[in-house]
Amino acid sequence: MQNNDLSRTAFAAFAPVVWGSTYVVTTELLPAGHPLFAGLLRALPAGLVALAFTRTLPRGSWWWRAGALGVLNIGLFFPFLFIAAERLPGGVAATLGAAQPLVVALLAVGVLKESPSAWRCAWGVVGVVGVGLVVLGPAAGFDLVGVLAGLGGAATMALGVTLTKKWGRPAGVGPTAFAGWQLTAGGLFLVPVTFLVEGPPPAVGPAAVIGYLWLGGVGGLLAYVLWFRAITTLPVTSVSVLGLLSPMVAALLGVVVLGQTLGPVQLTGFALALAAIVASQRPAPVLARGVLR
Repeated sequence: MQNNDLSRTAFAAFAPVVWGSTYVVTTELLPAGHPLFAGLLRALPAGLVALAFTRTLPRGSWWWRAGALGVLNIGLFFPFLFIAAERLPGGVAATLGAAQPLVVALLAVGVLKESPSAWRCAWGVVGVVGVGLVVLGPAAGFDLVGVLAGLGGAATMALGVTLTKKWGRPAGVGPTAFAGWQLTAGGLFLVPVTFLVEGPPPAVGPAAVIGYLWLGGVGGLLAYVLWFRAITTLPVTSVSVLGLLSPMVAALLGVVVLGQTLGPVQLTGFALALAAIVASQRPAPVLARGVLR
């Protein structure tokens, strides 16, 4: 891997690392029962800040493209994420989300016309198994709505990531403006949905304010600027596998913040997930390329 690609990968990894805090922040700081409101506050203020800072609006076909990407990557993904985080144990939600690289690998064949990659699919499966070993325990529960939300989040973001790679970024438009378009579009999509489904906003105390600021500023604007920049400059399947870092960080925060413990099984899962992340950033071996790239 060249130094430039290594640097871009490191910056891209920042996003899923920060997103790994979503589970702890949602359960410990945010008012319960308002996943759509949490998604709205994570998206719209950050998007408007980015637009005000860059003063760059879409042009031509990029109006509908930015809207479509915003709905997929933000407007639908955020509610699915918060619903899964509220209705499922963090481990179950994280394992469902870890399926995203496999969905991206399949979409890359149909949408991006890439050759099937047995190498990346195999490591994607290893990554899901590793994450499952890290975060799933005997007390894991499977709420149907939560499971569907987790799978829906993985599917919508996988499609959004793939289309982001297909369409690229308009010439002369920086990653901050590009992220701002999508965060704003996703936030605007969430406004009527949030108030129709959840009604009036919940009471927001000091802890919730801190949580929303973290999710919107660091986990929203900054993380998505780096994430979308990576998608347009690196192989999409390699970037998507970095998402495995999110549940791993969530598990570590469970140890540090919530006093949870990690045993031999969890540590084995960590090793498998890390191996999947590293292997997916490298080209397939010659023998593997000879069969299926």
